[in-house]
Amino acid sequence: MIQVQFMKPFYTKVNGKTLRLVFAYQYFSIVKDDELYHFVPVEGKEMIIDLETKQIENLSEIFVFQRGNRFIRLPLYQLLLISNVHEHLTPILDQATTPEDKTNSVQKEQSETEIQIMIRELEEQNLEHLINQALENRDEKRFYELASQKTKLHEANK
Repeated sequence: MIQVQFMKPFYTKVNGKTLRLVFAYQYFSIVKDDELYHFVPVEGKEMIIDLETKQIENLSEIFVFQRGNRFIRLPLYQLLLISNVHEHLTPILDQATTPEDKTNSVQKEQSETEIQIMIRELEEQNLEHLINQALENRDEKRFYELASQKTKLHEANK
């Protein structure tokens, strides 16, 4: 069995529902038969992961590892089967999705609430202005209509 000793993406990019991990020299190493092999970006150099399903999309990508003049070529699907790469991917996936998703949804809820409050305040200010205009024009009918609207708006916002 192959053991992943070190795995740190050189570049990480979340694009919609996919996570792209790009690896470079000395950012990925494996141990096979007690010998350390370092990743070399000769062929494949990235993993593309669907964040919803947590599945790797480019399983046919070939990763190459080198020790001196010896090379190991492993398709990504084989690396997943015969190594502990999942243990190293899990924290990377958690870091890439959890804090950002939670922050975005909280910020979105806060901004929607703030917008609703601002709209309500503007509607009330507008009604106040229209009531003042009705009073200045001595339009008693319009004044009572607007006062009634203000009462209804105020009750609805409680």
